[in-house]
Amino acid sequence: MADKRDYYEVLGVDKSADEKTIKKAYRKLARKYHPDVCDEPDAEDKFKEVSEAYAVLSDDEKRQRYDQFGHAGMDGFTAEDFYQNVNFEDIFQGFDIGNIFDMFGFGGGSRSRGRTGPQRGSDIYTEVPISLEEAFNGCEKEIKITRSELCPTCHGSKSKPGSDPQTCPKCGGTGQIKEVSNTFLGQMVNVRPCRECGGTGKIITDPCEDCHGKGSKRKSKTIKIEIPEGVNEGNHLRVSGEGNCGETAGLEGDLIVTVHIKGHRLYQREGDHLYMDQQISFPQAALGDIISIPTIDGKEVEFKITPGTQSGTVFKLRGQGMNSVRHNGRGNMYVNVQVVVPKKLSSKQKKILKEFADVSGDEIKQVKKGLFDRVKDAM
Repeated sequence: MADKRDYYEVLGVDKSADEKTIKKAYRKLARKYHPDVCDEPDAEDKFKEVSEAYAVLSDDEKRQRYDQFGHAGMDGFTAEDFYQNVNFEDIFQGFDIGNIFDMFGFGGGSRSRGRTGPQRGSDIYTEVPISLEEAFNGCEKEIKITRSELCPTCHGSKSKPGSDPQTCPKCGGTGQIKEVSNTFLGQMVNVRPCRECGGTGKIITDPCEDCHGKGSKRKSKTIKIEIPEGVNEGNHLRVSGEGNCGETAGLEGDLIVTVHIKGHRLYQREGDHLYMDQQISFPQAALGDIISIPTIDGKEVEFKITPGTQSGTVFKLRGQGMNSVRHNGRGNMYVNVQVVVPKKLSSKQKKILKEFADVSGDEIKQVKKGLFDRVKDAM
């Protein structure tokens, strides 16, 4: 997923684009890269890329999930899940629709299959907030989720114990309905899920009283997850098998956890590096000093302020940044030194500074405070 381009970028539209704009952009790009008219060697890959982007952004539910979780929100989707709501006949008038279906792995012009076999459960998405220190050290968090679990009474069969579902008379147990239509391209066979049985091929005549024929029940549980050291804002953690249960003995989906890192009072983070501001006095900047800086691991490190340091000078403390989630070692910490000018001076301080100015050859003219300055001081 990390190698995929942003879907909005693929179609060249803004994130606020409406359905009409998205469809227009897709129609233009899809016709450009359709293998029937494009001779570029990677035309099919580009065609699939823009088609996948359109399939997600033209579907309100998929688009909402993508906007929240990015490509991780599309994990577990099959080709048919992506394209089941795409009307290719409307987009590609004049092209061989069968070739398009074959390209996406549907085969034979079939638009969708029945759901008579095991179906993997859907993924669950949630978020966890952590501190910057927790991101540095890694931590364990407890997350409360609500998910679908197999009904303990019927074990997912949806029927009352002792009774069996009946074969659907509409589709004959296949879960599919074939529809033949004549188009200018010739005869086309479209296969859709049977509405009578919902694509399962079975009719529940005596539903389970515990789950009311759903085959599953909603339950809350607490999951412990390990957050690795060095995790970054927006990273996704996958917990296998903790999503919703599947149908017909299908596998459970996964739990996808998005990490959010709270702001810190001292540090700003960029990748594995940390940035902070450090105030020093004019004498420290002019004469130099050795000061102590707090680090993210709770310790302090000393570093040297060189004589003549100017305000805004950035010092690099190697290896004092964040632990890296990608490799062993730590990033750096960058300290932005700010020279602080005192607002109030004692008589002795003023005298010394005047002597300093005289030695330096600076002529200092007396500046008296006006009414506005006195009001500012009082605030």
